[in-house]
Amino acid sequence: MKLLLLLGIKASLAQLAEYIKTFGAFGLFVLCLLDSTFVPLPSSADVLLIFLSASSPRWMPLYVFLATLGSTLGCVVLYYISRKAGSRALARFSEAKQKRVRELIDRYDVLSVIVACLLPPPFPLKLFVITTGVMRFSVVRFAFAIAVGRAFRFLLLGYLAARYGEAASAMLTRYYPWIGLGLAVLIVVFVIVRALLRRKPDAVETLEAGN
Repeated sequence: MKLLLLLGIKASLAQLAEYIKTFGAFGLFVLCLLDSTFVPLPSSADVLLIFLSASSPRWMPLYVFLATLGSTLGCVVLYYISRKAGSRALARFSEAKQKRVRELIDRYDVLSVIVACLLPPPFPLKLFVITTGVMRFSVVRFAFAIAVGRAFRFLLLGYLAARYGEAASAMLTRYYPWIGLGLAVLIVVFVIVRALLRRKPDAVETLEAGN
């Protein structure tokens, strides 16, 4: 009975996504907004972004902007819901996952949220969003991190669609996990190298002061 109910909900959400798609660019914004809150519409926004960018390449930057804006606003809505709900918002996640995500956010701050946006499913982005809300992470920095991460992702989708047409969908299905992981690694390496370079002058000044 429960399985049938879940299948029925999934089918209804799929129908909703198909209906929203008929509104074109506005539909893309709404899909990204809903998928980033608490209405799971996986891949629908990606498919629509690819279709729109392939059909009208010159409008691709607008589609990327709308997708990024919708996704960012949706995440901010979920952030505030989680902030108000407190620890109850994390009830469906295991203690181990909660602890790991908290440690990542404590240690890497904004960077952890950006990387979470870039990594492909089944990486639990929503767990990061909910956790930042529960932890009362700075909403400005949170929104900035989501916007940067989503912009990277949607710009890649839009560019490939504008350049290669709807064939981009098959390319992304095959290569995006590696592309997303590669971008995440590059960002982490950049931040680590930058931190090391900043520490170097401090270390030199300390040595000079000691002499």
